[in-house]
Amino acid sequence: MKYHTIVLGLGAMGSAAVYQAAKRGLRVLGLDRHSPPHPHGSSHGDTRITRQAIGEGEQYTPLSLRSFDLWREIERETGRQLLTVTGGLIISSPGKAGCNNVADFFGNTLRAAKKYNIAHEILTAAQIRQRFPQFNVRENETGYLEKNAGFLRPEACVAAQLELARRYGAELQTGEQALAFQQQGDKVKVRTDRGEYETEKLIITAGPWLPALLDKQLAGLFRVTRQVLFWFEPEGPGESFQPGPMPIFIWEPQDSAQALYGFPALDGAGGGVKVASGQYQSCTTPDTISRVVSQEEITWMFDHLVAPCLPGLSNRCVKTVTCMYTVTPDFGFVIDRLPHQPGVILASPCSGHGFKHSAAVGEALAEIAADGASRIDLSAFKLNRFAAGWKD
Repeated sequence: MKYHTIVLGLGAMGSAAVYQAAKRGLRVLGLDRHSPPHPHGSSHGDTRITRQAIGEGEQYTPLSLRSFDLWREIERETGRQLLTVTGGLIISSPGKAGCNNVADFFGNTLRAAKKYNIAHEILTAAQIRQRFPQFNVRENETGYLEKNAGFLRPEACVAAQLELARRYGAELQTGEQALAFQQQGDKVKVRTDRGEYETEKLIITAGPWLPALLDKQLAGLFRVTRQVLFWFEPEGPGESFQPGPMPIFIWEPQDSAQALYGFPALDGAGGGVKVASGQYQSCTTPDTISRVVSQEEITWMFDHLVAPCLPGLSNRCVKTVTCMYTVTPDFGFVIDRLPHQPGVILASPCSGHGFKHSAAVGEALAEIAADGASRIDLSAFKLNRFAAGWKD
């Protein structure tokens, strides 16, 4: 079977890409070894933070702003609720020990907000305590409060875009494992455990399964890390932890090298407040990841990060979930054609901060497949930043 575009992997980025490609009238096939949305990769766990001014670097903010608009468009088309605005609070200080994988996350965020006219406030420690008493801030800590930050529902986002992809004529085949691909002339051959397909453009959005599809040199750029999400129950009725009184937050603490982030309690106090911290010390694979969260992990999270920062939460952990981040050496995205295979578009726009951008990344990937280039500047995400010899 011949297609204009095949998308391998239908999670956050793949569901967006297959929808956007089908919307442009391309003949599109989407493939996934599971049946998304599913709990086996990176696009699950009830919520993902969305923010507009991006501390990882100003090159990301155009993607976040475009995604914000696209989520609203998708909500209108499907009738699903995907994006909830709660406001977003980033807390940092000159004495921070925790960092968000970049040297000046707080400063970068503020500069992006000013450059792109993103509505925000700067709060002193006293103002944070007055408006958000949930947070046990110190005198030297400062808050950046972004008006339109909030959270996305990842499972619903994936499902909505796959629904639209089908509506626009895409073929979606799940439970089918991609085994290999190879460009031959101006076509790309894709082999799966069910058969072989031919396409003009192949978009690979395989997340943690990506390294297994690439040659050794390229695969070495991507590490897959195990992440754990925790839900802790508030003490008492917990009204202050509900959406409205509580924003989403990111905190660079002073007593831990790991940043903390979290969300309001979406299902009442009994459902718990979701908190997590990026874990990058050890690697895993989709086949070997441990899905069991130990009591030792729960206790460490509560004692070292939750109790000092959020004293209104109890040590009762009502839920845990594991997922995977696929990270690059600089924690930046990769969106580029493969060296010597220009018909293959590699997209690993993840590294733990990708979901908020996924709607715009999918649109950009469809534009590259259809028109040869994206309207948003993606030059910061090319492979050749890792090796000078790699070119389009």
